[in-house]
Amino acid sequence: MTAEAREAAAIIAERAPGFTPKVGLILGSGLGGLGDQIADAHAISYADLPGFPEPTVEGHAGRLILGTLGGVAVACLQGRVHLYEGHAPQVVQTLVRTLKVAGCETLIVTNAAGSLRTDVEAGSLMLISDHINLQPMNPLTGPNDDSFGPRFPPMSGAYDEKFRDRFKAVAARLGITLHEGVFVALLGPYFETPAEIRAFKVLGADSVGMSVAPEVIVARHCGMRVAAISVLTNLAAGLSYEELSHEQTLHYANLAAGDLSRLIVAFLEGLEDAA
Repeated sequence: MTAEAREAAAIIAERAPGFTPKVGLILGSGLGGLGDQIADAHAISYADLPGFPEPTVEGHAGRLILGTLGGVAVACLQGRVHLYEGHAPQVVQTLVRTLKVAGCETLIVTNAAGSLRTDVEAGSLMLISDHINLQPMNPLTGPNDDSFGPRFPPMSGAYDEKFRDRFKAVAARLGITLHEGVFVALLGPYFETPAEIRAFKVLGADSVGMSVAPEVIVARHCGMRVAAISVLTNLAAGLSYEELSHEQTLHYANLAAGDLSRLIVAFLEGLEDAA
């Protein structure tokens, strides 16, 4: 996986000579439109990058976009890989470590998630303050590559506090409601049972989904600063009478995509001076 990350980063350098991204972006289901706002964009298909499996889920384009957003050089993964697609968890290493080797020191992750709070309706945004990883697989299993990070990386403070404060300040300035809470990551691919949702609420979770945690674990292992925002596309099972579906996920993700895009672009503006 490490060799593939270095090969992919070399291809990026060859395709975009002289360009060094500072911030990596991972866009979730139905949220790929932010990638279309990147200026001076250069797109590379996942098919051209070693170790990058093409997504099989609707709403994930499967391409890496290089360019500038909010005045910052970015590398944007327009579509992610989910473990429920049958990939080995170490595949996530390749995607995130490629961003690191290419030059990214910061990772901003977005996803679509279900809300465990009845006061937070579909189409809302939630800043992730921490996560509970209940996925049965970990992307760091196997031999450790000491050139990226230690065998046992700490996960306290995984979601950078200063970045969270900046996002909240930017949201307030833009008049965007930004909730904050703990995300619980599950393998999927199914929507949870009402009993599971009740259990997760007892554990302290505010939202639930099938991504984010593996990417954050790999990013923190290699020393990247991380922020993550969920678009809450539904109330979780048992909290409403609405039937859950992926079509519903894409619908509400599309409705919230405008606010999410404005928030991330404003967050990036002046980031290098603030950081």
